[in-house]
Amino acid sequence: MSDKATVLRQLSPEQPVLLAGPTGSGKSALALEIAQTQGGVIINADALQVYDNWRVLTARPSREDEACVPHHLYGHVGAETAYSVGAWLRDFAPFLQCGQRPIIVGGTGLYFTALTRGLAGIPPIPAGVRAKADTRLANEGPAALLAELDAPTRHRLDSANPARIQRAWEVLTATGQGLAAWHAHTPAPILRLGDAQPLLIDADRDWLTERIERRFDAMIAAGALEEVAANLAAGWTPERPSAKAIGAPELVAYLKGNRSLKDAVAAGKTATRQFAKRQRTWFRSKMREWTTLALP
Repeated sequence: MSDKATVLRQLSPEQPVLLAGPTGSGKSALALEIAQTQGGVIINADALQVYDNWRVLTARPSREDEACVPHHLYGHVGAETAYSVGAWLRDFAPFLQCGQRPIIVGGTGLYFTALTRGLAGIPPIPAGVRAKADTRLANEGPAALLAELDAPTRHRLDSANPARIQRAWEVLTATGQGLAAWHAHTPAPILRLGDAQPLLIDADRDWLTERIERRFDAMIAAGALEEVAANLAAGWTPERPSAKAIGAPELVAYLKGNRSLKDAVAAGKTATRQFAKRQRTWFRSKMREWTTLALP
């Protein structure tokens, strides 16, 4: 584990930078610092910051930060668009040829995995299969879908992640082939890990918890409630692809009169801490080859 100053001194201004870490750990600020001191363009690798209907609640970089250094793949997807890892990879690919070093920053581990390990060519899931999966997940829970998966896929999945279970069930149902089999025939990555500088923020848990709670309060002060209200007015539903913004369901409940603001904020902070915990677990399991950056 290395300290920030040492890592930044050792970075090459020629190679792409990969910067991953849990929510609230200061990734965006660090990416901006690297870009300002060494040059480069910042590319988003966060599955929620791609949506144009969220800025405050997903902690997208401010307009002031975006004016300082070019930022790409932020807020470029409509709220009702089902945006996949494959779509992100296609959108990202041109930046490897743009003539400026990309600094790829985010908390979506699957984006980094697809980028550096390759992505299986799984065909799009038909709407009917997805609708059936949505209904079964809501009515029966993830365990029912998990039980129907092929053994190799089931053993590799994070059984605590309903979204991953649903995705695996959809793939098996739509293609007749499990995710494990698809992944076994994954093509070469477009950016090998050895051709980049991968940095993983491993923040102290107590420090991160305090930052998460302060940031959620700052989001409320910066207009998160108004942003959620605007989404409600535009037809927000839990089924929307963009609806998984952390804290959104809790603030929606407040705006609908189903809980107090104090309770909604507390629940939003809890949801954010739980999300950060899942991210840290995933990163430590999947990113062992990355340079670990200790914060604070």
